[in-house]
Amino acid sequence: MPSIAKPLARHPALKQNELGLTIRDYEGSMSTLCAGCGHDSITAAIVRALWEISMQPHMLAKMSGIGCSSKTPAYFVNGAHGFNSAHGRMPAITTGAAAANRELTYIGVSGDGDSLSIGIGHMCHAIRRNVRMVYIIENNGVYGLTKGQFSASADVGSKSKRGEPNQFAPIDPVMLALSIGATFVARSFSGDKEQLVPILKAAFRHRGMALIDVISPCVTFNDHTGSTKSYLYTRKHAVSATDADLVPPASEIVANISAQDVTAVTLHDGSILRFRSVPEGYDPTDRVKVTSYLQQRQQKGEIITGLLFVNEHVPDMHEMNNTSDTPLARMPYEKLCPGSAALEQLQEEFR
Repeated sequence: MPSIAKPLARHPALKQNELGLTIRDYEGSMSTLCAGCGHDSITAAIVRALWEISMQPHMLAKMSGIGCSSKTPAYFVNGAHGFNSAHGRMPAITTGAAAANRELTYIGVSGDGDSLSIGIGHMCHAIRRNVRMVYIIENNGVYGLTKGQFSASADVGSKSKRGEPNQFAPIDPVMLALSIGATFVARSFSGDKEQLVPILKAAFRHRGMALIDVISPCVTFNDHTGSTKSYLYTRKHAVSATDADLVPPASEIVANISAQDVTAVTLHDGSILRFRSVPEGYDPTDRVKVTSYLQQRQQKGEIITGLLFVNEHVPDMHEMNNTSDTPLARMPYEKLCPGSAALEQLQEEFR
């Protein structure tokens, strides 16, 4: 059986960061996602950003839920901590981890299905608590692992692989985050690494939750109804000994978002996304003006990218709760569990 493990050999001329690490030190396992998947482009941007800010691998915690997006943490920084939680529960698990050990840097990778459906409540409360973490939504509008059903971010009128149009209004994570007090909101495109890397670097330096919605096209579910080579047709007419799919290779979609005009990006199925960078003089600290601007452009069918909103003056979860500067994970057992007498005294205060 051929191996897909990455080779150990490294080019001797690879640049080193402040820690003496090369970009290869921030890589993970070989990706098993579909060829050309936008999620792998996001992984490459994360690797680049972490290398450029000289993140210590052992001080990083990678968190995820369930879905294609939740495989991403396996593909960067092998030397980091990691936890793959239940569907939609990544924000809640990360909140608990951050409460126990505030010294670590947390990055949560989720999807539009994971975050905007079953996990939407957990995401909203993590935003309200301003948990210090980088929260990446790899947004492709479908449930990839369960064969391409519409997710909650699918636009009205967009068609599934069956050719059926979506009739439900989408949940926009950017507008949702702005409406409930998010302190860092950004949107980017997986194929624009030049834009995404700086956004990630800024997110890692933010003193609260940094939410980044990344449009990441799915390359698998772009076949059309009626094709005898479609996945649907094959499943109905073939008898298989195993349940497996052949995913045809597709080239990565790459584009540079113009600083002035709308940039049209054609996807694999022929559909077009229109991106516009924020204009010169855009004030990312005015929540009302940001919301109004996004709504105006949304009506024109444009996807606004860049750092959309930031507020560095809101306390994070630890500051709100006046927690100990010493992480709970480092406290002695006797202080964390002072015994029955201390518990009884605490109970008396509530009687």
